[in-house]
Amino acid sequence: MISGFKSFRNGFTLIEILIAVVLLGLAMAAIVASNIAFTQATTHAAQLSTAEFLIEQIRERTALLSYGELYNLNGTFNPPQDSNGRELTNFSDYSQVVEVKNVSDSDFQQADASSNFIRVTIGIRYDNAEIMNSSWIRSAD
Repeated sequence: MISGFKSFRNGFTLIEILIAVVLLGLAMAAIVASNIAFTQATTHAAQLSTAEFLIEQIRERTALLSYGELYNLNGTFNPPQDSNGRELTNFSDYSQVVEVKNVSDSDFQQADASSNFIRVTIGIRYDNAEIMNSSWIRSAD
């Protein structure tokens, strides 16, 4: 019988601990990176939702105004305005850029002052960067 030392393994080796620490570090880095990406996506989605709301406010306002009054919408509204022309001070980081111009009856593209059609174009800006735009045609009353 060969006498020798009995090997008792009561713990982890240094290599096993280092591997576990590296794996935990990689997992934590992945979790932090995904959390940042989800936060950015949520912020962008909230901005798009707000932009759509602000576009709809101008769209409703154009429906309430007479054909001749539509030209009064030309310009930039900061803070943005609701469908009744009241300032929306809670959205002061946003602005509505509205352009109203006559377009031809045939193709709705060419400028035509004698036309009975107006194109309303609106761009929504957040901190001076455009995040959404829309346009529609409005006919004379």
